[in-house]
Amino acid sequence: MGIDPGLTRCGVGVVDARIGRASLVAVGVIRTPASRSTPDRLVTIEAELLRWIEEYRPEAMAIERVFAQQNLHSVADTMQAAGVASLVGARAGLEVAYHTPSEVKAAVTGSGTADKAQVTLMVTRILRLAGPPKPADAADALAIAVTHAWRGPRTNRYAAAVAALKGK
Repeated sequence: MGIDPGLTRCGVGVVDARIGRASLVAVGVIRTPASRSTPDRLVTIEAELLRWIEEYRPEAMAIERVFAQQNLHSVADTMQAAGVASLVGARAGLEVAYHTPSEVKAAVTGSGTADKAQVTLMVTRILRLAGPPKPADAADALAIAVTHAWRGPRTNRYAAAVAALKGK
């Protein structure tokens, strides 16, 4: 399960993936109106994520790591949504991981500097979708899910080999 955290739009994507291939299970966006209080919006995100976990039973949750750029207020809201997602995943017993935007871009496009259009195009191709997932938050959530499936600790053979060597 991939999460593109946001307070107004929180992208959620579930994929069934193995190394080298992936297929869409479900995708959507949790929306909360700006007119509601932040705590109320976070409660809505929590409830919806719980519903997604109950319905789709993912093995892991991957969340896009939030970076501060210019709008610190917006970043603070996004970080709160990411925190709620992390808490929900941990309480559900899921492995919870974070992936940076450049890591996600590199995993799905081959370039850590790809733009949103390139990411969406590659997600559409990787998952063999008839059309691009919309809005961008949905496509990003799927990209995060694919990244984790392909590069996460369960499937990253290089990381597993390094970990094994450190244990000796």
